[in-house]
Amino acid sequence: MPTEIWQTPIEIAVAGGDHFKSVQNSREALETLMTCWPEKGGRSFAIAKRACMKSLSGEAEHAAAARAFQEAAIDAGILRS
Repeated sequence: MPTEIWQTPIEIAVAGGDHFKSVQNSREALETLMTCWPEKGGRSFAIAKRACMKSLSGEAEHAAAARAFQEAAIDAGILRS
């Protein structure tokens, strides 16, 4: 499976905002969505999960997965700006 590095890593707050995680590719994003996300579910979460899976299977661009993951992080209130 491809693990192409995103042009810009996306940093999110984890563990209640006490720590930060830098997500650099679709594989890390999918893992983060499934293990560290504050609330699983919702539209942006589902879109990001699907985009990451499609990116990993070669059906979608890595950049689309990065955008979807960033949008989900914004919606979840965990994007580090």
